[in-house]
Amino acid sequence: MAQEIELKLALPIRFAPRLRQHPVLASCQPDKRCIRNLYLDTPEQLLRQKNIALRRRQLGQTWLLTVKTADVARNGLSCRHEWEYPMPPDQLDFSPIEAQEIRTLLEQQIDKLELAFRTDFVRTAWHIPHEGAQIEVALDLGHIRTRHRRTCIHEVELELLSGPQASLTSLAQHLQQSLPLTPLAPSKAARGFALLNAL
Repeated sequence: MAQEIELKLALPIRFAPRLRQHPVLASCQPDKRCIRNLYLDTPEQLLRQKNIALRRRQLGQTWLLTVKTADVARNGLSCRHEWEYPMPPDQLDFSPIEAQEIRTLLEQQIDKLELAFRTDFVRTAWHIPHEGAQIEVALDLGHIRTRHRRTCIHEVELELLSGPQASLTSLAQHLQQSLPLTPLAPSKAARGFALLNAL
């Protein structure tokens, strides 16, 4: 189990080129990948009600299964428990999850799980040092899709890889001096469910 600590920020899409050219990123070679996520839940959205996100992620020819527990985001900053491991797209196995209560819940609902929505986006990521920390700066551009609706993704995620958590806020403030970045509390999963449940 890992703990994911990240700061999520909204960025108007027209400012994406300016972020890519920002001096703090200039010395790093970015990694660019197309990411496809399929979010699963029961028809009654039991996992959402329990603040659990379950997704299949495709990276090239590799598929990963991810389980996240939600935490209330404050000014875009969130801390979540996360399990992620390789899993073929036609299989579901929750045995790697050490948290028994979560694993049992998922196993009990396995026959009811279905596709709730999907996200497709291009992620451009830089790994940079900042004030004693290693931070991944990820620019995500794409869409969230349900069966009948679609909304845009244009956001920046600052994920703490190592070092002091305060470095995330410091880096965000540094970037905000020249870019209109604003805290974005809801995760992609939360936004997907809001779109799915919109009247």
